Amino acid sequence: MKFQILTLFPELFPGPLGHSITGRALNNNLWSLNAINIRDFATDKHKTVDDVPFGGGAGMVMKPDVIERALLSFPEQGRRVYMSPRGTPLTQNLVKELSKESTLTILCGRYEGVDQRVLDAYGFEEISIGDYVLTGGEMAAHILIDATVRLIPDVLGNETTTDEESFSNGLLEYPHYTRPANWTDASGQDHPVPEILTSGHHGKIGKWRQDQSLELTRNRRPDLLSDK
Repeated sequence: MKFQILTLFPELFPGPLGHSITGRALNNNLWSLNAINIRDFATDKHKTVDDVPFGGGAGMVMKPDVIERALLSFPEQGRRVYMSPRGTPLTQNLVKELSKESTLTILCGRYEGVDQRVLDAYGFEEISIGDYVLTGGEMAAHILIDATVRLIPDVLGNETTTDEESFSNGLLEYPHYTRPANWTDASGQDHPVPEILTSGHHGKIGKWRQDQSLELTRNRRPDLLSDK
């Protein structure tokens, strides 16, 4: 899978994506990344990429002609995505859908955003990672790429599975525990592992985990149960 990133800060890539599981997968050519500097496609001597908004208002808007030249600088664009707080929420189902694409082109905005005309002209799909505003789309792009890359075949290997993770079945994931079986914290308080998990009874463990997932989802994200 190939990611084409349109950004004013190409040095931010791969960033954290170059480490751990995603970094190993990148080194093993299971996915690739190309960060294109939008500023390279400005034509004036000051390399101007933004201008004041029509109609007035604070901030600056990224210019459509410069973005277009950056976009058309590479032939394989695939699905075009613009990271935006007004976009479709990034969910696990959407991540699964994106992971099936051969190429994703991700536009990272800055300032007050980008000229709407270039989004419309080239059919950019707006995607949001949450109801808040960042200084730019690069960190949002990191999140989208990380969530997507880990679903590419052979990326996770035998380290973990996505079958029982949060949102894989529409529920939050159950709690996890490891050794020691009884942990004593710094204040002297004992914290034993739930007894069922040391019983060796896989059927009962499976039911306990399902019950825990339902309870956590009911308490923390009841909206996920609205269609169940």
